[in-house]
Amino acid sequence: MPATVLVKSQSPVSIQRIKRSADWLLRSQLLSHEELTVVLTDNTGIKEINERWFKRPWATNVISFPAQEPGIIGDIVISVERAREEAQEGLTTVQNRTLELLIHGFVHLLGYDHELGPHEEKRMAKKEFELKRNLFRRNLMADLCINVDHVATIRQARGGVEPDPVVAAGMVELAGADGIVVHLREDRRHIQDRDVRLLRQIVQTRLTLEMAATEEMLGIAEDIKPDIVTLVPEKRQELTTEGGLDVLGLEKSITDAVKRLHDAGIPVSIFIDPERDQIEAARRTGAECIEIHTGRYADAESEEAQEKEFDTIVEMAGFAADIGLRVHAGHGLNYQNTGRLAAVSEIVEFSIGHSVISRSVFVGIERAVKDMLALVKG
Repeated sequence: MPATVLVKSQSPVSIQRIKRSADWLLRSQLLSHEELTVVLTDNTGIKEINERWFKRPWATNVISFPAQEPGIIGDIVISVERAREEAQEGLTTVQNRTLELLIHGFVHLLGYDHELGPHEEKRMAKKEFELKRNLFRRNLMADLCINVDHVATIRQARGGVEPDPVVAAGMVELAGADGIVVHLREDRRHIQDRDVRLLRQIVQTRLTLEMAATEEMLGIAEDIKPDIVTLVPEKRQELTTEGGLDVLGLEKSITDAVKRLHDAGIPVSIFIDPERDQIEAARRTGAECIEIHTGRYADAESEEAQEKEFDTIVEMAGFAADIGLRVHAGHGLNYQNTGRLAAVSEIVEFSIGHSVISRSVFVGIERAVKDMLALVKG
């Protein structure tokens, strides 16, 4: 179960990073189904808690409250104000010091207590060091890959040469995106073969090729060798991809396609709906990764429906990560609905295109990419 972060005072730290870190700590100790609440407060707030529960009339930096009921590991209260003070004294950042306090509080919830004597103090310090080393060496924020298909859509509307999606890809990378995505469709309605070949030469981050698992597309992928292929369903009449790939119904052919791409040295992701049987089937194909289709969440017509779809994505992302799959997400995401998903720690990459290209019409592509990066990276 994802951790909950409550903010009780103005905080200079990335809430998404705190949440993702708390989720990772739970997973690292095989406690992903336990509830953990992290409260970020100031010196006044934590002093009040100390006075009420421990008769201590002063502000500490962190307090842990182990739970007394099954399914809940407990609460961690952190004074971000005290973290800032200690960061200045220790020549570190307030973000890093807050994460150190999160780890300290979490280790207390695991049953360690440095106040029980030198032996326990040493034992707890060793555990903290282990978790800190592993946590700090990870990039806990999700990657943002931008799909430039709809730059090509505008070009193809006039049948000319501009705007060029290859030029757009270079600008997207300069703006800070982690990768470029293109979908080479069988009907070539937007991205052309020429685009993919040029992108393979100029992309400096990573190039994701979305494609159907057809003989033609497999041959193109083997020749061009993108950094990763995402297998998607494709209907010639659809305006955009309408749903996830039915891996369960096409398991044999998808498995063959995955093997063929692997033989060419190309990692594979599969675009699927957030459904347990589809995720299990995707894993059986040998694919390293899934991309969760977020269309039902993005298109939900009521707050209740969106909440239901959000909960499903969170549950299925956790399930996929638990069985060893890397989890991406995409489709229909925009500047209003991406922020919530960005805090789901199991989702390590977002593929977003239409909303970014649409926004770039008004603010320019650099600003549009940076605005989305701010949502994804917190």
